[in-house]
Amino acid sequence: MTQTITDTNFSFPGQTAVYHGKVRDVYTLDNDYMVAIVTDRISAFDVILPRAIPFKGQVLNQIADHFLQATTDIAPNWLTATPDPNVSIGHKCEPFKIEMVIRGCLVGYSWREYKAGKRELCGVPLPDGMKEYDIFPEPIITPSTKADEGHDEDISAEDIVKTGLATQTEFDELSTLARQLFARGQEMAKKQGLFLADTKYEFGKKDGKIYVIDEIHTPDSSRYFYNDSYQQYLKDRKQSPHHLSKEFVREWLMDNGFQGKNGQVVPEMTDEFVKSVSNHYIELYEQITGKKFVKDTSDDIQKRIETNVLKALNEL
Repeated sequence: MTQTITDTNFSFPGQTAVYHGKVRDVYTLDNDYMVAIVTDRISAFDVILPRAIPFKGQVLNQIADHFLQATTDIAPNWLTATPDPNVSIGHKCEPFKIEMVIRGCLVGYSWREYKAGKRELCGVPLPDGMKEYDIFPEPIITPSTKADEGHDEDISAEDIVKTGLATQTEFDELSTLARQLFARGQEMAKKQGLFLADTKYEFGKKDGKIYVIDEIHTPDSSRYFYNDSYQQYLKDRKQSPHHLSKEFVREWLMDNGFQGKNGQVVPEMTDEFVKSVSNHYIELYEQITGKKFVKDTSDDIQKRIETNVLKALNEL
């Protein structure tokens, strides 16, 4: 199998902190800049799976860069440089401890909840009589808490304000930005023959200004369908739309008896399955960006990252 990057342990000049997330290792420098290294780790149901996926980090980092660059007219974002296929450098912001999840249609988690009989999600009422994959009258925002460890939890707009995670004014601005970003994402996806079904955004503040932080519109944070297969399904309800998202990993795990619940064991990830996941990520990169994916096959990924980051920091 191709070399992967699973863990990092760098010590950069001015480093004041490091945070190892589910996928990213984030280094804080002088409490002003952040170096985000996108590893090849993969998570599902808030659990880091035991095997890394070749080129996944490169795919995520380069898709995020693609969309962050394409949405600066909507909202400022944290990104200042992408000096390496797996690395982004940008402003350190104080994050809102919520994820702004926005859904354009009834699929995935929202469908599972709906099928179980729920007609409200995060305080948002859901119409009766909907079927899986139906488009909502307008996109709905279903926030979740941003957990440092363990599972994120659904939360309503009312409770976000009540618990002080954001003021009402801040939440209204976050909602507006999320809707504008989602509209741009759907527009860009449509040009590439895709339908952006749902996604999530994270925001932070610096000097009183709201910034988009983290990745946007990547397969880890979004769900895409091929638009032709999606529109055909809405007409005849026969063959499910062809997905381009991480949902197929979740479905594979569920089919093999794993949903992240206590006592459940992650099924064996064979070489064949790992390769299929890698190819799936590369397929999405090429489809969503319209660019050919160029695999970086460096013999020493860690050394390459360190060299490129140090050079970029000298230029800040």
